[in-house]
Amino acid sequence: MPASVNPFVLILMLVVIALIGLALLVVLALTRGNGRKLLNQDWYRTAWLEIENNIVRDNSASYQFAILSADKLLDKAMTESGISGQSMGERLKNSGKAFRDLNGVWAAHKLRNKIAHETDNKINGTIARKMLNIYKNALKDLGAI
Repeated sequence: MPASVNPFVLILMLVVIALIGLALLVVLALTRGNGRKLLNQDWYRTAWLEIENNIVRDNSASYQFAILSADKLLDKAMTESGISGQSMGERLKNSGKAFRDLNGVWAAHKLRNKIAHETDNKINGTIARKMLNIYKNALKDLGAI
């Protein structure tokens, strides 16, 4: 005659196995994610607020500096997220589906290049706000802010 198993012990064993399985799933979800590293959101939020707070209304140089700074911040977030490439352009090409508005990010980066490499650029507030909004959304897409 087979030994009987106490139903309480059997239920306890099943609960323990289920909890271990759940813990493994949580660990996998947190470490695997989309293949990108978690970013220090507090640091990125502070850096973003500094960019926004240094904008002077109706001041083209202020807008230009904000766009240059936002581009640099996004590039840092892309690098820290594990997106490969030697330059930001390469990282954008390698970004896959990291950004909801990749074309917008490209446009913002091209404006940054124009500011950095050409003289006599005047950026108005409307264009600056549009580009900065694109950078902000891209940082959100990466989980930086």
